[in-house]
Amino acid sequence: MTSNRLRIGVALEGAGWHPAAWREPSARPQDLFTPQYWVDLVRTAEAGLVDFVTIEDSLALQSSEFLSPDDRTDEVRGRLDAVLIASRVAPVTSRIGLIPTATVTHTEPFHLSKAIATLDFTSEGRAGWQVKVSGRPDEAAHVGRRAYPEVDGPDDPAFGALVTELFDEAADAVEVVRRLWDSWEDDAEIRDAATDRFLDADKVHQIDFEGRFFSVRGPSITPRSPQGQPVVAALAHAAVPYLLAARQADLVFTTPADADHARTILNEVRAAEITAARNGEPLQVYADLVVLLDAPGGRPEDGGDGGERAVDRLARLDALGRPLASDARIVAGSAAEVADIVAELHALGYTGVRLRPGVVTDDLPRIADQLIPALQQRGLLPDDADTAETLRGLLGLPDAAPSRYAATTTAAATA
Repeated sequence: MTSNRLRIGVALEGAGWHPAAWREPSARPQDLFTPQYWVDLVRTAEAGLVDFVTIEDSLALQSSEFLSPDDRTDEVRGRLDAVLIASRVAPVTSRIGLIPTATVTHTEPFHLSKAIATLDFTSEGRAGWQVKVSGRPDEAAHVGRRAYPEVDGPDDPAFGALVTELFDEAADAVEVVRRLWDSWEDDAEIRDAATDRFLDADKVHQIDFEGRFFSVRGPSITPRSPQGQPVVAALAHAAVPYLLAARQADLVFTTPADADHARTILNEVRAAEITAARNGEPLQVYADLVVLLDAPGGRPEDGGDGGERAVDRLARLDALGRPLASDARIVAGSAAEVADIVAELHALGYTGVRLRPGVVTDDLPRIADQLIPALQQRGLLPDDADTAETLRGLLGLPDAAPSRYAATTTAAATA
């Protein structure tokens, strides 16, 4: 398999992406806030040869409303910190990439740089970070450092201006994080007790970032991590977030509704790369799919023993409360049907897909046991685990360039 092979991610969110997922017999609502629950999920994904998992997070409770909290008590509310979950899972997994979500809007980039670099150490080079912005007033109120203008919804011009500002701030935040990751050169640590030299101070650099939103001197207090630059990802639905991804990310997660929309999104992402004057590797573009898979028994018409059909399960779950609605395409069917959609997206030019399991305790094992083999049979995935040692390698990304400040050291030494 070449670096152009299909890649598969799984997005982990509580009990699953269906609002009623926690009510299924297989669900473990009593375990949602325990480390073992998350260890079990990620190990299932790793055993199924999934390339990476993302872990959802935010600075407010989940809500059925767009920009405000709700008062529902019939759905999962509450989360553990995604970066800390990933750090707990890292030592008990060996191959799978770990990409927690962290919000930049109310979090200092210095703290984020240190947290993700530390995850890269604890995972031995399998760390990533999904960048998230926050435009919710209740999240801002948790922090108390800023107030947002009142907006009536996405069509309000004030909302558009706020979105542009938030994503410009996010781009600067990622830039600061990336510079801090580079602030230690690879060989800055000497660790020579005989000469009393632990560190080469000339290879630890101030970044001296001055921008509209941040003024950060640096350096980081965390040495350069195994990947040098952990993988940066972003979820994007429109031009402004596409531009953020083009400016600062390695991967972008998108939400095509069908094949025609998928083509349009690819064109919009590539146009954003031109606008951003992106250098180096093009963005890897992933399509998000919410998936509910048929039970293992199979459909009677296909010769199975009558396991519950995914469409019937979806209808049953929808009847329990709030029906499933999503920014991403919802696919309920057999592994073969989902594999056909994935194959079509890959043929269009998508690097891979990120699957959102409707009920994680049902659909994640079915992704591992049914969908991955179906994709292997189509020649889209290797039969064995990839032997890459880092998440960058697993995703076919080149090794990170040396610290951008290494050239400064070389120039000073030869002046």
